[in-house]
Amino acid sequence: MRIVVALGGNALLRRGEPLTADNQRENVRLACSQIARIEPGNELVIAHGNGPQVGLLALQGAAYQVVPAYPLDVLGAETEGMIGYIIEQELGNLLPFEVPFATLLTQVEVDPADPAFGNPSKPIGPVYSQEEAERLAREKGWCIAADGDRFRRVVPSPRPKRIFEIRPIKWLLEKGSVVICAGGGGIPTVYDQSGRLTGIEAVIDKDLCSALLAEQLEADLLIIATDVDGAYLDWGTARQQRITEAHPDELERLGFAAGSMGPKVQAACEFARHTGRTAVIGSLADIEAIVQGEAGTRISLAATGLH
Repeated sequence: MRIVVALGGNALLRRGEPLTADNQRENVRLACSQIARIEPGNELVIAHGNGPQVGLLALQGAAYQVVPAYPLDVLGAETEGMIGYIIEQELGNLLPFEVPFATLLTQVEVDPADPAFGNPSKPIGPVYSQEEAERLAREKGWCIAADGDRFRRVVPSPRPKRIFEIRPIKWLLEKGSVVICAGGGGIPTVYDQSGRLTGIEAVIDKDLCSALLAEQLEADLLIIATDVDGAYLDWGTARQQRITEAHPDELERLGFAAGSMGPKVQAACEFARHTGRTAVIGSLADIEAIVQGEAGTRISLAATGLH
């Protein structure tokens, strides 16, 4: 099968964990130990989040005041290279030497009129106390929002429209490469009034971009890997129950939280609806069973209702 795996931010850095290179590498090593199980016999594409990493680079850039801070599109490109390098190395240490790898800087077009630019909602960087977050907002002009019991910086998150590097991604897959691409939702770009492509201050949702990537690659399976084993009914209550299979129309009606499961459900439903193929939301630890159809929440047009 041709499989797109969208790695959640928890695969790179756990919530509240210090943003150190060693922590990120250890988390990537654990993620790759699972992904390596599904590489034999399959074509594999890996996308990933970058919220903590792009936020860290923004903080580091702000600390160096000799020159203006670099924009988010440039920082996004930097995180694609950094994270792709670590994934290539750690997965390469687990797979046969003959398996080739490639990390592609991936430009993604967004609409400059997207309403997201007027409503920043994508969390980036570390978590803060409310007092610290409010101080940073005053000092740096940030938008902040609650993230659980803490606070984070939020930036615009427009919808992805087009993945410019889709053809070289296909060429690499056809030659047997494991491809790491569309990191952090890709590098956000727009066409300006003169028709020139340029970057823009935003971070695209990784799951929505992964769904578009999987659709354009005609992938057989989209796996949205996270730190829970699926989508749940009555989450956080004594009645909570994992959904094992769902039709996209039925799943969307449940109204999942925008800050957590919501984008994953939306992305999975869009892929299933647009392609007629299957998307699965589930735990990275269960990825082998997900590929075998035995774990996660499976979303497809063939499903009837919710089960």
